[in-house]
Amino acid sequence: MRLVTFRTEFGTRAGRLDGDQVTPLEAPDVGALLATPGWRDRALAAEEPPRPLDILDLAPVVPRPPKIICVGHNYRGHIEEMGAKVPEHPTLFAKYARALVGPVDDIVLPRGSDAVDWEAELAVVVGRPIRHADAEEAQGAIAGFTVVNDISVRDWQRRTPQWLQGKTFESTTPLGPALVTPDEVGGGDALALRCEVDGEVVQSASTGELVFPPAVLLAYISDILTLDPGDVILTGTPAGVGAARTPPVFLAPGQVVRTVVDGVGELRNTTVKEES
Repeated sequence: MRLVTFRTEFGTRAGRLDGDQVTPLEAPDVGALLATPGWRDRALAAEEPPRPLDILDLAPVVPRPPKIICVGHNYRGHIEEMGAKVPEHPTLFAKYARALVGPVDDIVLPRGSDAVDWEAELAVVVGRPIRHADAEEAQGAIAGFTVVNDISVRDWQRRTPQWLQGKTFESTTPLGPALVTPDEVGGGDALALRCEVDGEVVQSASTGELVFPPAVLLAYISDILTLDPGDVILTGTPAGVGAARTPPVFLAPGQVVRTVVDGVGELRNTTVKEES
């Protein structure tokens, strides 16, 4: 099953995506749907007349996650290009909901930086509460997968040892287009992932290369705090980021960033400079 959140004149609404048609659901967004008992059955049973996907304005698939938890240094190639060591435990940081934009919305380049970088990633969306879970329980708590680009403001990120300030600038992080349930993509274990900037492939990898795969990440995080339905976990980016190039390459206004996870979907976002 594939689920989307789309904008209407009255706010957002969740929908079930079947091919190129979207059946509206009785929930304001996918996150709200996941927080209701029996969400799968409710989504499958919906029978409101469908709407063509190509006329809908898609929002971030989960517009207001209870938590956005991100993982750094989770592909060996990226770890090497950044001059770091393979971590013993997952490297965690956070984002906030105001950072999110939809799958074709503009990425806003902050006015206080010229060092904005791309980071294609697979995101995991939680479907039920878990606490102190083992990997098997964590796997069962995955509602689905989606695509994200963890746009990073490198100069702000490097101001201190803590990364958050470079990771959660407003209107920088596209998320979507759909939540895809694990049965649609073989559990998400070996999905091809890539990022293109103006048609040039800058990142290409497989989710099978993750140091800490999704179920391990969810189990680890659940020892820290309860994971709730609608929480979004960003699993990390592979090699090929602009900051690791010689000389470094960063995003400029007017570029098109395309982020693809095969079987899950793609984002296509144009960069614009924040107004002064």
